[in-house]
Amino acid sequence: MLKAVAEGVQIHVSELLLNNTVVVQGQDGVLLVDPGISTSELRCLADDLRSSGRPVVAGFSTHPDWDHVLWHADLGEAPRYGTARGAAYMRELLSDPGWRTCVAEGLPPELEGEVPLDLFGRITALPAGTAELPWKGPEIRIVEHPAHAQGHAALLIEESGVLVAGDMLSDVLVPMFDDSADPLEEYLVGLERLEEVADEVEVLVPGHGTACGADELRTRIDLDRAYVHALREGREPDDPRIGPSARPGWEWVSDLHAGQAQRLGGKGGH
Repeated sequence: MLKAVAEGVQIHVSELLLNNTVVVQGQDGVLLVDPGISTSELRCLADDLRSSGRPVVAGFSTHPDWDHVLWHADLGEAPRYGTARGAAYMRELLSDPGWRTCVAEGLPPELEGEVPLDLFGRITALPAGTAELPWKGPEIRIVEHPAHAQGHAALLIEESGVLVAGDMLSDVLVPMFDDSADPLEEYLVGLERLEEVADEVEVLVPGHGTACGADELRTRIDLDRAYVHALREGREPDDPRIGPSARPGWEWVSDLHAGQAQRLGGKGGH
């Protein structure tokens, strides 16, 4: 089921991981951002769009995590864009003859056999430094940054003030870090990039969790920043997404945090 979050912008929320698929109305059809995540959900999305007479004319992947590079044949053959770095990561992954096995082994057990992989990761690279999404629709600014994953980018739909944040600013997930030389510093840079556009935002749509208004956007930025600083200083963060106050069904985020704290805790930055 599609839910409107602003004029011309809808979301579909997946059942298991609360992934937000974003649908943006354009002149000739719609843009799909991070569609997912099960075969049945993607087919349902395609049926909803078809029944309303809205073809898919473009796609965008905010970053190259498995649940953000999915597609289904029923959605058509529209170009699926991503940043140059994100697309390069996917090309390297797909060049490995064993990529299907590798991806399948990393899926949640609840989704075994339920995630379509035939069109997995076929991302068209935008030229490095591209600032606007090339499509016939409202102007969409690309806000690329180094946090969380290679080639990660948020999208700012300027007409409606909707910020599609990818795997940032979630109310259910703590910040998660790339396997890079300085992932904590990179995450702080990513938060700075998002904060730079905060005054233009009316609605935030995270990759996972609940969409919110502008009044909560800076609260989430501050919460994510406090989490990163706590890890850098080797402290236990005071964060409602972990521990006893965690959302029911999301207690596993505390285990995710514990692993990150063990790996990265106390790594003071610049």
